Amino acid sequence: MTNSDISTAASVSAGTPALLEAYSGRRPERLPVWFMRQAGRSLPEYKEVRAGTEMLDACLTPELAAEITCQPVRRHGVDAAILFSDIVVPLRLAGIDVEIVPGVGPVIADPVRTPADVARLTAHEPGDHAPIAAAVRAVTDELGTGDGPGDTPLIGFGGAPFTLAAYLVEGRPSRDHLAARALMHADPAAWDRLLTWTADLTGAFLAAQVDAGVRAVQLFDSWAGSLSVDDYTARAAPYSARALDHVADRVPRVSFGTGTSELLTVMAGHAEVVGVDHRLRLDVANERLGGEVPLQGNIDPALLTAPWEVLERHVRAVVEAGRAAPGHVVNLGHGVPPTTDPAVLTRIVELVHSL
Repeated sequence: MTNSDISTAASVSAGTPALLEAYSGRRPERLPVWFMRQAGRSLPEYKEVRAGTEMLDACLTPELAAEITCQPVRRHGVDAAILFSDIVVPLRLAGIDVEIVPGVGPVIADPVRTPADVARLTAHEPGDHAPIAAAVRAVTDELGTGDGPGDTPLIGFGGAPFTLAAYLVEGRPSRDHLAARALMHADPAAWDRLLTWTADLTGAFLAAQVDAGVRAVQLFDSWAGSLSVDDYTARAAPYSARALDHVADRVPRVSFGTGTSELLTVMAGHAEVVGVDHRLRLDVANERLGGEVPLQGNIDPALLTAPWEVLERHVRAVVEAGRAAPGHVVNLGHGVPPTTDPAVLTRIVELVHSL
């Protein structure tokens, strides 16, 4: 590489937001940080603007979804926004009767238990993504497109096919996902049809967000940790890959799940970045991944209510462990608990940026 090439590369790097630098496996000048579930829940301004509006209705009201998406960027100075939405929004758009019940989570009116149920469900086509695209455009109008150093990139997201299928089969959140895992083994053909459908539903949802302007996407596999490595590899991961293939070579793709410490190498097969929950140190995760995959994570959300000296020590340890990876985006090991003091999140951002 000539001196001119080096100078050009440096100038390109300097103009790239830190988040996208880290997702590309490089070390930006400032360590980037954002929080899963930063848009909403813990913020008083969120509670104010969403008062009287059901969750899924808020997700599908573009101006409201955009406002909620931007709130944590304004308050905390995080290095990324993540679209305010929900993994079951594509189900609602496709005409599936789903509600998010406070204190419970997503509830499916007609759970999918038989091959006939699967056939009925998979006859639904992806719905109109216009409200999602409008929300994305409204966010980028305020935060920038993510092409310059002053912009805040917007991350889109979708639910992993297994997690969506688990909700559809169980009918609501479950601790062990026995019904979903039983269907997986009892009727492989029905399982394949169901997972192919959920993969394409999420894939279309992700593609609509990328078309509208998001600069990265994250696949949330909330329940993958209930699977063995063999089941995840054979009966879940191929469908996650199918979903993410809808935006391949367009934006960085992050794969995240909870309880997935034993699944990381498989997850890395379908995404450029792997999110690590709080159960595994980042240096250990990096070693398992051969030192070749950018990582995201993994502050323990439980420590957000600990005394500051305890939390600060933990954040510094996370950052230190993350130095082993080719790129590191600081995040939580799961989402922001609703009882979190917003000032604590702002203080973490300031600490991470100082490091």
